[in-house]
Amino acid sequence: MSKLYLVPTPIGNLEDITFRAITVLKEVDYILAEDTRNSGKLLKHFEINTPMFSHHMHNEHKTVEGLVQRMLSGETFALISDAGTPAISDPGFLLTRACVEAGVSVECLPGATAFVPALVNSGLPNDKFVFEGFLPDKKGRQTRYLVLAEEERTMIIYVSPHKLNKTLGEFREYFGSDRQISVSRELSKLHEETVRGSVDEVLAHFEAKPAKGEIVVIVAGKKK
Repeated sequence: MSKLYLVPTPIGNLEDITFRAITVLKEVDYILAEDTRNSGKLLKHFEINTPMFSHHMHNEHKTVEGLVQRMLSGETFALISDAGTPAISDPGFLLTRACVEAGVSVECLPGATAFVPALVNSGLPNDKFVFEGFLPDKKGRQTRYLVLAEEERTMIIYVSPHKLNKTLGEFREYFGSDRQISVSRELSKLHEETVRGSVDEVLAHFEAKPAKGEIVVIVAGKKK
């Protein structure tokens, strides 16, 4: 039976992979990986010898149709990203949509994703939240900030380490210096760190100690 598995991989600590994920990766016909060099290390660690192909943002538009046809012919594929759950700020949506439209069975395994632990350990309300991912780099960035400035739900934003201080400065401009935020970096890794406080307090921390690694920022919503 044709099938696409979306398989989450650890965001840092290899022990966070599930038994089921390992089983699926061993049993499918092929694995589609965002970066085969990076994923190769993971597969080698867990003695997974399934053939692997590249599937990333630069080639997915060209390969989706062919992959769907192969699945319709009976082959099974697992899609993994470099870390976390596929399609969450990573490739995966285009292939998933194409499979659904073509009648290929799609199954997403539960597993690691960076924003959940960042949100839960932030200490900010998490009964309602909005996931923004990466904000636009230039075009549309200011417009997006004007919308988010009125957002009352907790916001989840991904930020590159070299853009963190600039982004926190923009938070001060659009959200106010006293808006409560939480910055988590290197989640599940040796140097995991979460810094909580006002925009000004957190910015001062990272101006004194520049951030490294993968970063998730949680922003309190506008007070009603």
